[in-house]
Amino acid sequence: MTNITKAFPGTIAVQDVTFRAYAGEVHAVIGENGAGKSTLMKILAGAFDDYEGQISINGRAVQLHSPAVAREYGIGMVYQELSLAGPLSIAENVLVGRLPGRKGLFVDRSALIERARSNLARVGLEIDPRIAVEEISQHEAQLVEIAKVLGRNPCILVLDEPTSALSKEEIDRLFDTISRLRKNGLAIIYISHHLPEIFRIADRVTVLRDGRRIDTCQTSQTTTEQLVKMMVGKAVEELFRQRDHEPGGEALRIEGFTRFGFFHDIDLHVRSGEILGLYGLSGAGRTELARSIMGIDPLDRGSLYFEGRAVVPRSMRQMVDEGLAYLTEDRKLSGLALRLSVRDNVVASTIPSLCRNGWYNGSAARRITQSLIERLHIYPPKDSVTVANLSGGNQQKTLLAKWLAVKPKILILDEPTRGVDINAKVLIHRTIEQMAQQGTAVVLVSSDLPEVCSLADRCAVIRMGHVIGEVSGSEITEERLLMLANGEGIEKEAGE
Repeated sequence: MTNITKAFPGTIAVQDVTFRAYAGEVHAVIGENGAGKSTLMKILAGAFDDYEGQISINGRAVQLHSPAVAREYGIGMVYQELSLAGPLSIAENVLVGRLPGRKGLFVDRSALIERARSNLARVGLEIDPRIAVEEISQHEAQLVEIAKVLGRNPCILVLDEPTSALSKEEIDRLFDTISRLRKNGLAIIYISHHLPEIFRIADRVTVLRDGRRIDTCQTSQTTTEQLVKMMVGKAVEELFRQRDHEPGGEALRIEGFTRFGFFHDIDLHVRSGEILGLYGLSGAGRTELARSIMGIDPLDRGSLYFEGRAVVPRSMRQMVDEGLAYLTEDRKLSGLALRLSVRDNVVASTIPSLCRNGWYNGSAARRITQSLIERLHIYPPKDSVTVANLSGGNQQKTLLAKWLAVKPKILILDEPTRGVDINAKVLIHRTIEQMAQQGTAVVLVSSDLPEVCSLADRCAVIRMGHVIGEVSGSEITEERLLMLANGEGIEKEAGE
């Protein structure tokens, strides 16, 4: 890709970027949210036909004016939001658009299963291809998506934030697959915000900032500090730090919380001004527990006490009215209304308080939204911008703003920094700390170990639907949490 430029109304997303990827290498592309990473790769995948510059595949200049043309030239892209159809089988998803026929009218089921197994073998996934996609894990779905793309025999594979929803063990298996594909001569372009992953899997790394290429270097010849400085234009001296703060009285307690098949006999409490971490491996039951506390999912038995008062969670609206807020792990599916403006999303949960005598106070809504835009550095800083047009990090900050607007007494955050850049992560962490300092009880559900270790005052570890350990203060270390999450060294560390 040579001198690539792409403009949207009012902004230049990519400006004069030159980028090269070679067969048999993993080339990482990093940068802050809005740096131009996804736009550059969408140009390569044929999503835009109005770019400037030249693209060459295997030394031949090409015009990639549609995804179909890009696929013909060997470009395969796996997006962060997977494009699988849940009710359909794995085989039907892997061979979508290429189903083998029999007599021109019917699908050849035997050939379908055989070809699907062959494609799945390329990514090391041994699974019955007749199973519906909605019945498999996130890691398996990620590999199915890769197998689907590999089925078209690409020479270039683009992976956009492939580990954002995976556990540590699942990431390890995905990286084994990437290593095998690299050895087979595939050029792999790897987009990620997680710098440790870059140093682990990538041969070279290109840094983008404000739509421009800052540098391309060998990962073996650079450092985390150097990459961060190139990404943000300055050194981030301290990404994580622990607070020194004394929490107040008990804000929330749950006893015997049980939802059969998901979590069992959970006892937890969190105090005002305290950050309680919830850590566990994928499928441990953390998200399911948070959703039942908020009344989103049903509860089979158990008691919940809010500021000492018994409350039965029946709906999210009820729990929000009680003073709880829940930031979902999936901002696009259940967190934001993507077609609405930033303002409409931010005030969505506060509309009753903005209405008086049947009239909606639009000026107050604009003031609240603009204040949170400035506080969270949402870009562009306009409350009328459609959320779908924001970068992933700015969408995440918009979702956080939505729940800050209700001024909750208890804030449950499920993977609050998933898929955001390093500057956005620092800002979100500081916001969480400020909320706790102001007396909000925070429940932090996260698979990011450094995040949990730096922010949590106490941390409960969930394994197979049970709280099997709790640690606090200096005892909260990555090694300790991982041991507990894997069932080793189980013991209660913190008094209740």
